[in-house]
Amino acid sequence: MTFASMGKILNVDLSTGEIRPEAIPDGICRKYLTGTGLAAWLLHERIPAGADPLGPDNILGFVAGLLTGTPSYFTGRWSVVGKSPLTGAWGDANCGGNLAPAIKRNGFDGIFFRGASGAPVYLYVKNGRAELRDASRLWGKDTVEAEGMLLAEHGAGARAAVIGPAGERLSLISGISNDRGRMAARSGLGAVMGSKRLKAVVLDGKLRVPVHDAAAMKRLSRSCNRWVQFQPPFLSGRAMAYLGALMRILPTQMALDGMLYKIFLRKWGTTSMNQMSVEMGDAPVMNWKGSSADWGMSRSASFNPDNIKAVETAKYHCYACPLGCGGICIPKPGGGETHKPEYETVLALGGQCMNADLDSIFHMNEMLNRAGMDSISAGGTVSFAMECWERGILTKADTDGLELTWGNSAAMAALLEKMIRREGIGDILADGVRKAAERIGRGSGQYAMHAGGQELPMHDGRNDPGFAVHYSVEPTPGRHTLGAQMYYEMFRLWKRVRRLPKPAPFYFKGSKYRADEEKAVAAAACSRYMALANGAGLCLFGLFLGASRIPVFEWLNAATGWNRTPEDYLAAGERIQTLKQAFNVKHGIDPRANRVCDRAAGIPAQKEGANARRAVAIAKMMSDYWRQFGWDPETGVPPVEDRRSGR
Repeated sequence: MTFASMGKILNVDLSTGEIRPEAIPDGICRKYLTGTGLAAWLLHERIPAGADPLGPDNILGFVAGLLTGTPSYFTGRWSVVGKSPLTGAWGDANCGGNLAPAIKRNGFDGIFFRGASGAPVYLYVKNGRAELRDASRLWGKDTVEAEGMLLAEHGAGARAAVIGPAGERLSLISGISNDRGRMAARSGLGAVMGSKRLKAVVLDGKLRVPVHDAAAMKRLSRSCNRWVQFQPPFLSGRAMAYLGALMRILPTQMALDGMLYKIFLRKWGTTSMNQMSVEMGDAPVMNWKGSSADWGMSRSASFNPDNIKAVETAKYHCYACPLGCGGICIPKPGGGETHKPEYETVLALGGQCMNADLDSIFHMNEMLNRAGMDSISAGGTVSFAMECWERGILTKADTDGLELTWGNSAAMAALLEKMIRREGIGDILADGVRKAAERIGRGSGQYAMHAGGQELPMHDGRNDPGFAVHYSVEPTPGRHTLGAQMYYEMFRLWKRVRRLPKPAPFYFKGSKYRADEEKAVAAAACSRYMALANGAGLCLFGLFLGASRIPVFEWLNAATGWNRTPEDYLAAGERIQTLKQAFNVKHGIDPRANRVCDRAAGIPAQKEGANARRAVAIAKMMSDYWRQFGWDPETGVPPVEDRRSGR
């Protein structure tokens, strides 16, 4: 058995009720780590080609990373995996909170479900002993209510992952909740859980995670924490918007040091970038057809991060995180508590829909968290419907009387309620923009902003072409947490990994749009590093400290007893990436079909705003990226021998 791994997975057949532990074969952890790496190996081997994502042959997995539960920092992420019903491709969603260590403290690196129960059930695991229990009383409850009922029964020390009404009703943009509304939101895997009639997974374990050298890990963590705690005084929230405007105006750009973003995160959380991103062109507006000229400082002023911080009553940290970017807010005096909305949520329900009402964002965020619906996809779907309304494709007769005008926050909230309940127009929209466009027709498909069927996040590839590339080439399309040109700058991998290019300290913005070998090498390095990170359970925000400040490779060696180089670990990341791509090919996905939609690539280019006259050479950049992995540069298909071995 590998140190830091529990050496086992738990298999649950919901059709038969069989629960069976299984030893992880020798060498698998060394080759793929655990987390999504282990999941990629298992799902590639065991989900039959052509399996219906909402059928019994799909496998749904809950996995923790190799470093989770060890004396390392930023290692509290868990992932849910399966064949995505939204894209038909590899699906995974990542979440923080406190669930991840509970998987391993029950003696497993992952829990995998196949089949489907005839009636609602939940899985209860206590110190490795597992049983299925009746969940009829929980079915129909929202995520917060259901979790509260389960913890009242099993004790506050237990941890639970649950679906809400959106997952029960098989919405293809539904996710899975833990910690009272923290969402593993992407890929529609809440619908997979709902199709299996699995309401929840409850974990209550106290087993120890074995590590090779705990003392060394603690020393490394103390050194890392000194960088985290460095927090000089910084700008006001209002000044952040002006900083974004300055970045828009200047013809040059500075290579980013992630320490700057760490300062933002520690002060405000992810909402630090709300206004700044719009001004600099990073945040899409009005279903990607608008720009900073439409949603400027005067309209975005309510989303000033200081305004959100003003109603924050408590900060919180995910497991093993010294940063603490989360928060609990009470947006109205005498009102109830809610999670501080994330950057993605604020922009998806704000600028994307031209909604300047901050109170409505808090309300809709809580509504979506309780329903178990992805706020990125939900916001993208609402903005799609609003553009269809603007163009006369949808009318009152189609929308049950709702006037879907830009910025109409009351209509937005009512539409989201309909989507959650799958009523009327909500039933058409509840499965995301690609399905909605198929159902609506009338040329609406050109306004459906997605990559491979997944709605696009709130980072604009016309500002950073790296986002457009990763939206298009990742086996899980439309994901913003896997790579970008700015991510490569902040990761600073060239300080630790041989033969990686060092970005120029200053460069002209126009150079970002030139497709060349250096950008392809950087993009591939991001994918390898993030595949490694998700196999280890690491948080993206921690990685932004930079590879010379966060000791990822040293933690892994101290935890496992291995003596592997950074290059060795990135090779493991490449094997994981190749297995995921092989999974997609096995299931009939043409990698070229995951290309981001033309509008989001600047085809045609915008005429005004921060991204005016900018277009991404997306086809060339995709081909260059595939070449870095040895895949067919025209199709993105790995060689047959690599698809078999994940080599």
